[in-house]
Amino acid sequence: MNKLRLLYLLPIILFATILLATDFSKYDHTDNSTTVTKEVAANTDDFDKMMQALTHPRCLNCHPSDNKPKQGIDQHPHYFGVARGKADHGFEATKCNTCHQKENNEFSGVPGAPHWGLAPSSMNWEGLSKNEIASSMMDRKQNGGKSPNEILKHLTEDPLVLWAWDPGVDVAGNPRETPPISKEEYIAAVKSWFAGGAVIPK
Repeated sequence: MNKLRLLYLLPIILFATILLATDFSKYDHTDNSTTVTKEVAANTDDFDKMMQALTHPRCLNCHPSDNKPKQGIDQHPHYFGVARGKADHGFEATKCNTCHQKENNEFSGVPGAPHWGLAPSSMNWEGLSKNEIASSMMDRKQNGGKSPNEILKHLTEDPLVLWAWDPGVDVAGNPRETPPISKEEYIAAVKSWFAGGAVIPK
């Protein structure tokens, strides 16, 4: 009787042993698309917020396509025929630091920040789409050989970049327009975008 019972139980024991020894994780077909979609959406949102600032005239005026700095929200050519010149800081008679000092001049209305000048010609953003600007910004061949960490630091710490939120007043004494998002929101978006892999949306 015991032998017969054992014969009946043997297949059950064998089946249970197989179940315990099997790794079912590789057969997990859980749909992670929702999580991925949320991550992509968050990354795109950060990208769009960052670009609200980088495509604003406060930034684009120093990234001209014709090597001539622009001025104002209407982006008119810089007065006095100022152009890129040597080392992106104008020509001998019209160097940037002749007028632009390390801080805004509230009496004359001339804006200022450390190392005032144009972005390298390889970083001409005027007329480019948001994605093209981002691609240029992250391309070492165009951004002066900077690593992602160096670009992150430039975007969030460089006083010339952050000047966009402290542009002073114009020659008439009127406050200059700032980007449509706050400096804090911009910095948070940039850092979050880089933390998410700095993915440029398609």
